[in-house]
Amino acid sequence: MSIDILVIAGYFVLMVVISLAFKKMASQSASDYFRGGGRMLWWMVGATAFMTQFSAWTFTGAAGKAFTDGFAVTFVFFGNILGYMASWWWFSQRFRQMRVDTPTEGVRARFGKGNEQFFTWAIIPLSVLSGGVWLNGLAIFVGAVFGYDMATTIWVTGISVLLISMLSGAWGVVASDFVQTLVVAVISVACAIVALVAVGGPTNMIEQFPSDFMMGPDMNYGLLLVGSFIFFLVKQLQSINNMQDSYRFLNAKDSGNARKAALLAMGLMVVGTIIWFIPPWASAVLLPDAAASHSELGNKASDAVYLVFAEKLMPAGTVGLLVAGLFAATMSSMDSALCRNSGIFVRSFWSPIVCRNKVLSEKQLLRTSQVVTVVNGILVILIAQLFAQLKGLSLFELMMRVATLLQSPILVPLFFGMFIRKTPRWAAWSTVCFGMVVSWLVMNVFTAQWCADLFGITLTARERSELTTTLTVAAHLVLTGGFFVLTTLFYKESSLTEEEKENVDTFFKNVDTPVVASEGQDEFDRMQRSKLGRITLMMGGGLLLMVLLPNPMWGRMLFLGCALAVLLVGYLLKRSGEAQQPEAQLEKQIS
Repeated sequence: MSIDILVIAGYFVLMVVISLAFKKMASQSASDYFRGGGRMLWWMVGATAFMTQFSAWTFTGAAGKAFTDGFAVTFVFFGNILGYMASWWWFSQRFRQMRVDTPTEGVRARFGKGNEQFFTWAIIPLSVLSGGVWLNGLAIFVGAVFGYDMATTIWVTGISVLLISMLSGAWGVVASDFVQTLVVAVISVACAIVALVAVGGPTNMIEQFPSDFMMGPDMNYGLLLVGSFIFFLVKQLQSINNMQDSYRFLNAKDSGNARKAALLAMGLMVVGTIIWFIPPWASAVLLPDAAASHSELGNKASDAVYLVFAEKLMPAGTVGLLVAGLFAATMSSMDSALCRNSGIFVRSFWSPIVCRNKVLSEKQLLRTSQVVTVVNGILVILIAQLFAQLKGLSLFELMMRVATLLQSPILVPLFFGMFIRKTPRWAAWSTVCFGMVVSWLVMNVFTAQWCADLFGITLTARERSELTTTLTVAAHLVLTGGFFVLTTLFYKESSLTEEEKENVDTFFKNVDTPVVASEGQDEFDRMQRSKLGRITLMMGGGLLLMVLLPNPMWGRMLFLGCALAVLLVGYLLKRSGEAQQPEAQLEKQIS
């Protein structure tokens, strides 16, 4: 256990090093703080796009579902692949071409100031609540595994995320996401190799799986699984390609890098979708009682399947890397949300509403952004603590209900609004309100059980779950999406002011016009490669030290292979970042 704690401590030290290394690059303007001034290279942007779609749930809840249900768990990840494919084909470069610092600035340009305020106050509270849920879920898991006090885990993790976001803004967030992608890759590949060897290859794993590998248990109506798969594709297509989540690509230095970033995220998803779930699939064969190994997690014990695999079959030190991966997945979602929320608040509320009669300097905006980041981070930590102290789940369930009511409707106008142009000003906010009614009806009236009764069939708990997902996504696609499309019937150009017409025309002209990298970008490119090259070499050195741990020879060779792969990435980055000018001179130019 002490070895694993040392591994996690080393990971946190690396995160602090990243925030300090990129602090100066985020200290020049609010745009640098929110989105790195739109100067980031595709491999950094692609890594953060991948990591923000990734979460601790992948190693916990999704792994538990893979353990019991087999291949079906990959449906949501195939949806991610489709989403990033569409992003590479059409959306990513157009998000970058909005030429804004925050998503709500894009909403203002597309739908007007009223919608900007509506989405500002829909997005920020919901993401703070979601951050509290992510942090609480991580604390439950880590606290149970290591015996730490819940409050300690929440505060240590929360403050770490807060420091990265506050000190180095988007630069630190995206740089840490790149390193965290390497952490996740190392864990996943190493565990997958060991799992396949232990189970005797993929054929044995599929043939010996306790239930039908493709369908899983308790599934009598295969059509429900097909419907769930199809609508998961649609859901993830909207979840990835909407204006709220456009911040993933606002960081890119130009349109081409935005497209390459989407392609990288898609490639990582293609590889990761299978590799992630090999260990829990193999565990269903090799460790059939794995779901009962951590009874202290209660009804969430099956979420620890990945951990049990690491404890029983992997060399010493792997549990520390796995927990570091859980921290990485949670931190990548939280720090991106903190940075995004800070930008939204300052650009869409503080500057135009509170300080509308003042002209704020970039330094003032930057300091305000850092204060807002701190406030947001503390709110997330306090909400996570509140959830941790609940004896019942009533408030937690209420929060999840609110999230379900709001999240899906919000995405609809922010997805369709990118290519459906002639809509009235009230189209966006009214679609969200209509979508909330649709969500309530699906949750309380036209439920999965209602459908089962209508057709006179009996559904298992799993079938009801799959049908609920299908009904929810289908309802928002057909009804909420249909509502937004129908608003085009009420569009009258004469009802718009000249300013509103000009704003909409400018928005779509920008969206269709490629962004070219700004002058002096080469220095920033070299600096990104050089800084991350050295940091990656540090991480590779830490992995190399794990070869010295008391493990069998195959375990030492496994860590050696992981270390060499990371060191190679670091070496190539550092070498490509070698500039004609010393890096210190480049930083002096920036400051």
